[in-house]
Amino acid sequence: MKYILLVTATLITCTLANAQDNLIQYVNPLIGTHKMGHTYPGATVPFGMVQLSPETDTIPYEIDNHYNPLVYKYCAGYQYDDPTIVGFSHTHFSGTGHSDLGDFLIMPTVGKLQLNPGTEQNPRSGFRSSFSHSNETASPNYYRVKLDEGNIVAELTTSNRVGFHQYTFPEGGQAHIIFDLMYGIYNYTDKNVWTFVRVENDTLITGYRQTNGWARTRTVYFAMTFSKPIQQYGMKDFSNPHVYKGFWRKFDQSKNFPEAAGEQIRMYFDFNTTAGEKIKVKVALSPVSTVGALQNMQAEIPHWDFARAKQAGQDLWEKELQRVRIKTTSPDEMMNFYTALYHTFLGPTTYMDSNGQYRGLDQNNHMATNFTNYTTFSLWDTYRALHPLFNIIQPGRNSDMIQSMLAHYDQSVHKMLPVWSHHANENWCMIGYHSASVVADAVVKGTFRGDAMHALEACIATSRHGSYDGLEYYMKSGFVPEDKSGSSVSKTLEYAYDDWAIAQMAKKLNREDIYTQYMKRAQNWKNVYDASIGYMRPRLSDGSFRKEFDVLSTHGQGFIEGNAWNYSLYVPQDPEQMIVVMGGKKRFVQHLDSLFTMNLPDEFFAHTEDITRDGIIGNYVHGNEPAHHVAYLYNWTDQPWKTQERVRMILKRQYHPAPDGLGGNDDCGQMSAWYIFTSLGFYPVAPGSDQYSLGSPMVQSAMLSLENGKTFEIVAVNQSDKNVYVQKVVLNDQLLTRRYLTHDDIAKGGRVVFYMGSKPRR
Repeated sequence: MKYILLVTATLITCTLANAQDNLIQYVNPLIGTHKMGHTYPGATVPFGMVQLSPETDTIPYEIDNHYNPLVYKYCAGYQYDDPTIVGFSHTHFSGTGHSDLGDFLIMPTVGKLQLNPGTEQNPRSGFRSSFSHSNETASPNYYRVKLDEGNIVAELTTSNRVGFHQYTFPEGGQAHIIFDLMYGIYNYTDKNVWTFVRVENDTLITGYRQTNGWARTRTVYFAMTFSKPIQQYGMKDFSNPHVYKGFWRKFDQSKNFPEAAGEQIRMYFDFNTTAGEKIKVKVALSPVSTVGALQNMQAEIPHWDFARAKQAGQDLWEKELQRVRIKTTSPDEMMNFYTALYHTFLGPTTYMDSNGQYRGLDQNNHMATNFTNYTTFSLWDTYRALHPLFNIIQPGRNSDMIQSMLAHYDQSVHKMLPVWSHHANENWCMIGYHSASVVADAVVKGTFRGDAMHALEACIATSRHGSYDGLEYYMKSGFVPEDKSGSSVSKTLEYAYDDWAIAQMAKKLNREDIYTQYMKRAQNWKNVYDASIGYMRPRLSDGSFRKEFDVLSTHGQGFIEGNAWNYSLYVPQDPEQMIVVMGGKKRFVQHLDSLFTMNLPDEFFAHTEDITRDGIIGNYVHGNEPAHHVAYLYNWTDQPWKTQERVRMILKRQYHPAPDGLGGNDDCGQMSAWYIFTSLGFYPVAPGSDQYSLGSPMVQSAMLSLENGKTFEIVAVNQSDKNVYVQKVVLNDQLLTRRYLTHDDIAKGGRVVFYMGSKPRR
């Protein structure tokens, strides 16, 4: 595959000294584009509002009013194994286990006009086209593919809020550009609430679409302009017939009529082309208005120079990737690392116009004052490593993300911080109130630049909202009863961790009353531990443990995306006490060893959408986030060398430079952030603490360029695939006698040296 970087180890070694001059060459956006990766290979800039990518099918969310399990593969719209492309849409999620978006699909065609997508088996029956990976190229802010059916070359690039298409047509004649406002990811018949389009003149189209999906009230505005005048145009409304049709029926709205409205609309625009002619299309988005979309286009790409727009976006990627510069002898590790870093900078995404206006949670328009408003907060995933990574290498952005969360809180009728939010909507996906963790981590580490007392108030209010997901029982009894609220053990454990995070923030802000109260709540994890079996176990509202219980099953046992083996280790805020409760260090090490070496029969994850055998090592499920800290728990025992051994094994087995190269969903960058931290040699086991637990660096060296102007250097002496064991660690020329770095160690700048060997230092 020619888009994969193939170089020798010697070449990597020789050129890494100059790698900072061209890091995007090591990024492969096709990693994780099928199986459980759920990423997409299209064009975007860092944290861009427009994420422009090909769609490879039109799988519906439901069939005969029932969920269609095939749709799960299409969370990102693109499946590497598919042989056809149906078009290119402008909004996507990266690596999520549920989905939405896929707005404003565009597809170029020639020949007979067709306004249906056709089928994979017979692409010529519609406007879709077959394609070959040998004619496909993906790199940061650029995607190129040859569409075989029309012999059309499609190229995509972007700015923050504008998608830029360039289509090269093969021969003279009539070309069509299909504009599909019906298409969506996780689509179903009534997902489109309403669509409105205006043909303003012979090159400019404006309008909006409102959808009811994961975000139940989502409106996206657009402005689309062509590089040459439209010859003719038309539309077809696929909506179910309405009893009331008004007096619009006096017009023939199907052809050259400048206004269209309905739930299910596809449009076409025709052009006379010559051989080799390029038709360019710019599509600007806005959360506020079509005027906002036009202003975004004028502010970001006022010209028609495709190469210039592409280069501008790639320059942005180069700047962001240079925040971490590594050296290694392995081309696979270089590609894994910088593709992972690329993934971590895909989201959260910008959600405001270039003038600062954005649509708020209250569905009113607001102005972001002194911050960039962001959306796409997959917090159950990203609180673990993505936001802590930002606190080191993107603290300014992370502070703005917290300001965006606080704006969400201020606009919320529930007075709650986001749980899983996007595009001015709370979708309530997953559990916990992990925005509290993100806020606390930034406050404790001193990177939040806003009103910290207001942030604490928001966290407290969120944690006291009794109607939310079993929280009233948790506050009353100290645990969530399984007979009152499902996934009760997971909720209890995660609420307890979040409460601990709130306590740390309160302590930082000298609120001893809140600190004392929430440290007490943080002990609630003990209430779901059954000492008689040595596992966390669901309890019922009468206080008893549920009798029917299977420690290996992931369904109906009180857990979400995990089983008792994995979730019983989820006490990141207090590993020392957890180890005591579970029988002491010796017994705990045996338990951890068994987790990584036992066999988990297929029956225990056969019906789990987001996990396959690829994401499992023994019974350790790396493909789901609750276990991401587990390999580091050996650091609280007498055998820390096993952390070093395990993390290097996970890096090798769960990450590969291939389309199926991720062992689970990337989940908006969390899987990739784990890779970045672990490759560098440390990990935030408990965000909200200022400590990073030490592991075993896979890089030979790394340089972190910090926003305060300082640098932090990581060196691994004698590092190799064999030498995974740390013999000693030296921080700023002083022997480090603890098993962690602090945030201050990094933020002040300096140098940490790991001395590696082939045998454990016992």
